[in-house]
Order: sequence, then C-alpha cells, then structure tokens
Amino acid sequence: MVHRFGSWSLCIAILVLVLSSIPCSNSVRIKNIFKTNSAVFSSPEFKMRPGSVINKYYYNIDFSRGHIAVKSFNAEVVDESGHPVPLYETYLHHWVIYRYYQPKGNPQKLNESNFELLGNSGVCQDNILGQYYGVGSETRKTPTFVPDPYGIEVGNPAEIPDGHEERWMVNVHAIDTRGTEDGLGCTECRRELYNVSKDEHGRPLRPDYKGGLLCCYDETQCRLRKGFQGAKRSLYLRFTVEWLYWSDFILPVKIYMFDVTDTWDPLNPAAHDCKIEYDVAKSCEAGRRCIDSKRTRVTMPTGGYLVYGVAHQHTAGAGSALYGEDGRVICASIPIYGKGNEAGNEAGYVVGMSPCYPQPGSVKILDGETLTHESNYSSSQEHIGVMGHFYILVADQLPNPLKLSMHSPL
Repeated sequence: MVHRFGSWSLCIAILVLVLSSIPCSNSVRIKNIFKTNSAVFSSPEFKMRPGSVINKYYYNIDFSRGHIAVKSFNAEVVDESGHPVPLYETYLHHWVIYRYYQPKGNPQKLNESNFELLGNSGVCQDNILGQYYGVGSETRKTPTFVPDPYGIEVGNPAEIPDGHEERWMVNVHAIDTRGTEDGLGCTECRRELYNVSKDEHGRPLRPDYKGGLLCCYDETQCRLRKGFQGAKRSLYLRFTVEWLYWSDFILPVKIYMFDVTDTWDPLNPAAHDCKIEYDVAKSCEAGRRCIDSKRTRVTMPTGGYLVYGVAHQHTAGAGSALYGEDGRVICASIPIYGKGNEAGNEAGYVVGMSPCYPQPGSVKILDGETLTHESNYSSSQEHIGVMGHFYILVADQLPNPLKLSMHSPL
C-alpha cells in the first residue's frame, strides 16, 4: 500500500520550482580533503506487526569512539536479512541521536544524578530538538556530509568530566502501515485511527486534539482493514557513521535547530516554546493551487558562517527556508518525492530533502541577528501533526588555505 496524494502534488511542484530558483548555492559541496573512516552499526531489534507503533530509546549504543570529528550519519530501517524496508510497509516517522555523559561502569539505568544530556547549541527550550542528527522518512536521500575541513567535534577528553564517559542514545519512532485503513492517516497519527484518549503518561488529551505525537506513542495501534492478517517481524535501524580523528586541520561547527512553531518573543529573547508539530487546515478545493505558509522569527544567539543546512518536513511539505534580517536567503530546502516502489523511491512519500552547501564564507549570520523561518505545506487537504524544522551547522572560522595546503589530499 502506498500513500495516495492528489491535487496537492501540483501545488508542491509549483512552489518547489519557485524555491529552487532562489540563488542559495544549495548544490555546492567542498571537495573532500581528508580520508574519512566509516563504520556500520545497528540498533537493538524491534518487533512490529501490522498497524503497530514503536517509539524506543536505546542507550549506550555502539558508536565511533575517541576524540573525533563526525562527518556524516545516515540511517535506514532494515529487516533481519539486512534488506531495506520500504516506507509503505514501515514508515520511519523519525530517528534522532543524542550524546550524553555517564559515570564509568554505570549500569544502563539512568537517573538525574548519573546522566547528563549534551544538547546542541539551540535554540529550543530544555533540550527539545537537542539532537546531533535526526531525520524521518527522508533519511535515505538527504545528504548529511559535513564538508571539509569542518566536523562535529565529540569525545574531547578535556571536556568529559572525571570518572565519566561519553555515550550515545538513539530514539526510533516507526509505524507499521501494512493493512491499515488509512496509511497517510496512520503516519500523521490521527486520533480517530488510534482510538486513544490519553497520552503515554496517562494525561487526558484535549477534546480538540486531532492527532500527532500524543496519539502514536510506543505500543499504540493504528486501525487495520477488517480481516487483514500479517506477520510480526524483526526490524533494526542500521546506521553508517563517517568520522575523522581530531586534528588541528579540522574546524569545529555548532549545531542549531529551529522549529517553525517556536513562539519566540523579541521582548523576551531567551525564552522559546517549540511545539514540535502543528496542523495544516484545508484552504481550497482539490485541483487548485493552495499553500499554507507558516513563519516565525528567532534571534541567533551567536553568529558565524553557514556550512550546511537542511529542513525536515512531512508528506505534503512544499519547502522551507531561512531568511536573514535583511531578507536575504540563508538556506532554502525542498522535499524530494518518491516515484516508484523500491525503498528510497516510494511514491508519494518525502524520500529526501535538498541541503545547502554554500561556498565558504558566502553566507554569514551575525551575532544576535533575527532570522525568519518559513515552512510551506500544501493545503488542498487537511494535514495533522506536520513538522517544520531546520537544522544548520555554523562555523566561527573560515578555512585557512595555507594550512590546508600543508595537508595532502587523499
């Protein structure tokens, strides 16, 4: 079964054409200078049956160790044989990876006294969207490579508290849509399809809550077609990490995550309230061009040079952009929709997001600059629980050509 999407595909095609014409240096990628290391890891097994949901947190996962520069992180859902699983069977709502400190020799059980979560540089409150990497259905066709000579620095022994070690956690949220009445409705976590009245903590849902993350938590069930039978199966999140051992030739980057639902107020610039998801109301009849455009503003705590940027959107997404205070485009990112049946090209699904790789020094964000974040969705039909996030990497310094020339390309 695949997603069925109609008139909104035309609306998206038009807006994507407009966004893709913005001169943003999206496709530029710095030539590789350093030879990277690479390793493939897997999450623990998770079992799924038709209509089921898993939202698991796996702590102390296998990961590249030492003082390193992470260069890329790519992931996908696979079966027991290692074969990629298509989105129309198991929809990958999201995966996110976090870094944390814990006392050496400490058991897996975590509590506030033995666990220190290391979020990114912001800007959401309380480490919400504090991941180092994380995407959803677009995981297979979204480049994540950090161009040379930059890298995400981790494992610096000077920063790890005495008696502690650095560990990694991955959160996997997947929905099995085999045999479901409404595949798109299940992936949007529509309340009427999950038959829930409380969230995962037992708190009653608002009467007007139509759906979203509060409905499709771990071990919930989306409604199946009457009489459908399907096998339970074992799946894994397989991820590939590329990295370099840290050296003076590498320049560190900071990670910033923006959420279009952030209710930031310039009168209280330190306060953020990122809601993570929102709904898109139907605004026109089928066959007409109609786009829901949501915007928010946010002040950049510390500026720098943009190294990489990419948005995260769900089905019906029509592109997203970050604008500077003067209206210039910081980065525009547009969805890639699948056109076939094979994993990575599933028709109707967002299978990738276009990244920005600006020429070094060409996009600078000033300290305290107020950015505008825009997220666009087709509104030819209602959509529930969509997301409008933007992930950027920012560097304090530009590459030193003389220093790089001393490092022989491999």
